[in-house]
This record gives sequence, structure tokens and C-alpha cells, in this order.
Amino acid sequence: MDSATRQINALQAITERIRAAAADQTPLRIRGGGSKDFYAHALQGELLDMRSLSGIVSYEPSELVVTVRAGTALVELEAELAGQGQCLAFEPPHFGPGSTVGGMVAAGLSGPSRASVGAVRDFVLGLEMINGRGELLRFGGQVMKNVAGYDVSRLMAGSWGTLGVITEVSLKVLPVAPAEATLRFDDCSQQQALQWLNQWGGQPLPLNASNWLHEAGQAGGTLYLRLRGAQAAVQAACLKLGGERLDTDAVAADWSASRDLSLPWFGARAGDHCLWRLSVPATTAPLQLPAGCVGPLVDWLGAQRWVQAPRSAAAALQQLAQSVGGSASLFRAESVDQISGVADFDVFAQGSAAGRTAAQIHARLKQAFDPAGIFNVGRLSANW
Repeated sequence: MDSATRQINALQAITERIRAAAADQTPLRIRGGGSKDFYAHALQGELLDMRSLSGIVSYEPSELVVTVRAGTALVELEAELAGQGQCLAFEPPHFGPGSTVGGMVAAGLSGPSRASVGAVRDFVLGLEMINGRGELLRFGGQVMKNVAGYDVSRLMAGSWGTLGVITEVSLKVLPVAPAEATLRFDDCSQQQALQWLNQWGGQPLPLNASNWLHEAGQAGGTLYLRLRGAQAAVQAACLKLGGERLDTDAVAADWSASRDLSLPWFGARAGDHCLWRLSVPATTAPLQLPAGCVGPLVDWLGAQRWVQAPRSAAAALQQLAQSVGGSASLFRAESVDQISGVADFDVFAQGSAAGRTAAQIHARLKQAFDPAGIFNVGRLSANW
């Protein structure tokens, strides 16, 4: 049996499984490599493994477009792109060796360069999916100018599989930047780091990513700034900004660890501390964290702030983030049991008006795409 036939059979088997589940109202838990199983209100339903649906359908380097089946390993796609001097500019987290392209889009998570290049959804040109009725649907296309259905395809990014099963996706890719440099600024307070980042952000500088955190032996903190762009632009920025220029090859592993939240800072949590994600305007001043919290680690040029705190700090963190026009959510605990059944895991930040509106919109979309309510029940909330 050739590869094309195997993929047709795999798609048919998945479709039939969904139709049977809808008829019996049997919940299905959509899963690729399982690298993001930690992010859930609860994991429920019979396993629907997508890894049988894999492979690159088409790749046109000159057009900066690649179409990939959902079960394709993310490392496989990235290796293919690298061979052509191209990349997924938003640096999707892996969180493990099994990460898949479908899971990448469904999760909608982006890495360190998110603040400068955009999010996953900004690179989704089109996709194919199966809805809760077992219907195969296609949205968008393979060029940025394709308008019909474009917003629907982007809507699937960050839906965590609650609206449908992604089977294939077309993505915009970009050339690898000609030059890169990482600058380190020691003994830098959080306030100083944020001030610099906001100041530099208003200038024509090739800013790409940043990290600020307390490190052992530092009186203040350390700011890491990554530059990417043309050789002349990066070199000029290094001369203008100062700091210590680090070896690019040596620091690459640290940026990958930042992408996957595996820096030593993330692994040093106390037993009762969870990892909280605070999304705030980049210009927000340093936040006065509740007692007992550790951090923050600041990235996305100031717009994302990671905090280690016990679950009891949920209300205080959410109120703090909302007071500056942002949101706070529980991102990772030591076990799903720490999340299951508690209001702290609030993907839509429903403590705010914007969050409640987002939850209401998602509920209506859920009804339209998955009327039987079979997809990833409990992933985002107790009900869906």
C-alpha cells in the first residue's frame, strides 16, 4: 500500500470514528504527541490519535507556503524548512519530542519572537478539518490574498481541538534571518529593562525577542535581548545598544529552553507553586505581586510575565492583571489534579468583561461546529 492510499484510509478511519462518536455522544480526546497534556481543565474522552495522518502535502519554498497533515512531527517540518533556509518565524513551543503540527495550531502557542513577528494564527493561510458532524471542511487557501474563509481557518488556532479535528494546514513560512545577535545586560532592574524595551521598541531596531529574570549572583536582574535581521541592521543595533554580545551558537540552546519553558527558572518551582501566565500591555510597569509569589520572568518585550505562585493566589493575580488591562491564567501545575475542578484554570479570563464575551462567543462557535459536544470535553472548562 503506497503512502497516498494509507493517508486516504487514515482520514476515512478518523472521519468514521467521529461520526460514530457523534451518533453515540461519546466524547473524544484529540491527541497528537501529547506534549501539551499538562494544559487542561481535565483530560476526558476516548483517545483519537492523529499521528497516522502525517506527511508534508506540498511545499513551495519560492512561494513561502507549506501544506502539512496534522499528525506530522513538528521537528520533521522544521527540518524540511531549515533545508531550504526557511522557518516558522513564531517559534512554536515543542514541550517534548512528540509535538505535532496539528497540536501546534490547535494550541496556538508561540515562542520568544511572538511580540515581533506575530502569533501562530497570523501564519495560518488555510486548513482542512472535520467538524462534529463528521463533515470534511476546507477554509482559506495557500496565499495571503485568499479572503474566503480566512478568518475561520485562523479561528482554529488556540481552540485546543474543542471546535473540530484539524487534518491539514497551510502555513506561511519565512526565510531565516541573515544575521542574529544576543545582547546581555547585567545588574538590570525590571523597571530599567521595561523602560529600555519600550524605548527601543519605538525605534527602527531589529528587536526579535527578550528575557528578563533574576539570576544567581546578580544584585538586580539580567536582560537578554535577541536581534534578528539584515547584517548591517544587527551590527548597527549592537553598537548602539551596548551590553555584552554573546556567542550566537552557544546561546541558541537557551532560547530553545525559553521557548519550551525549560529554563532553570521554570524548573525551580516550590512543590505547591503553579506556573501562571500574565498577559499585559508591554508598557505596563513592574507589577506588585502578592506575597508568596516568585518572579516574574518577563518576555515578549514586556507583554508576557511568568509568575510562580500557589493556587490560592488565583484571585489576587487575576485582579492584578485585570487592573492594568491584562489577564492571568494558570498555565501549568505539577499535575492535572491541581487544576481539575477549580476556577483558577480560566482560559478566557472570565473575571473580565472581555473574557466573558470571549467565552460566550466560543460557546456559540462550539454549538455550531460541534453540536453533540464530543470534542476535547474538559480541555478548556468543565463543560467544553
